[in-house]
Amino acid sequence: MRLDKGLIFMSDTRTNAGVDNVSMFRKLFTWSVPGERVITILTAGNLATSQAVINLLEERSKIPDERRPTFLEAPTMFQVANLVGETLRECVRRQAGEGPVSESPFGASLIVGGQIKGMEPRLFLVYPEGNFIEASEETPFFQIGETKYGRPILVRAYERSMSMEDAVKLLFVSFDSTLKANLSVGMPLDIHAYETDSFQPGIQRRIEADDPYFGQISSGWGDALKTAFNALPDYKF
Repeated sequence: MRLDKGLIFMSDTRTNAGVDNVSMFRKLFTWSVPGERVITILTAGNLATSQAVINLLEERSKIPDERRPTFLEAPTMFQVANLVGETLRECVRRQAGEGPVSESPFGASLIVGGQIKGMEPRLFLVYPEGNFIEASEETPFFQIGETKYGRPILVRAYERSMSMEDAVKLLFVSFDSTLKANLSVGMPLDIHAYETDSFQPGIQRRIEADDPYFGQISSGWGDALKTAFNALPDYKF
């Protein structure tokens, strides 16, 4: 999510290959070159593909080879997103063999955001085919994975001028609605709140299922919905 004050990222940690094969894996990853750049990637989709992308990006940033610059050296966030997209496309093709990329079960989608010194923070959505779009004034936030249950809340309540704290509260409400509607999304949640021009990782937290504040948000939102519903005018037959 793009805010006037920076970028904020949130992900769940549940992956599943059926109701009897549910696991927990991190889906939020952050890298930094202190004083020069901070980059965060969120993942969704095939776990093997998304892990391969993250591992390749990290390996190529540490081991010199012909692929230069790496995503930690690219001069713009656009080029970072392009490198991430190329890596994703490479991993999908490698695992899918000769099949059509867009129909491959090995697909994953990514959100790439961050800031490089001398430029504004930027946010991109990378599709399984490797192409991508950038967040704008008209589309200031992206979702990947299970999106339909939490999106209406974001659309109604998001304001670019809101504080980081209010943005976290809004994302909690959005995730809570998704958690209650879809078993493929589960706690704990990971957060990264990056402040513009800080050029260092911001607040990073893991919210467990028994987190007292998240519990207050969940129950308070449910009560508020019931109150709002009861306050609406009655329908007459």
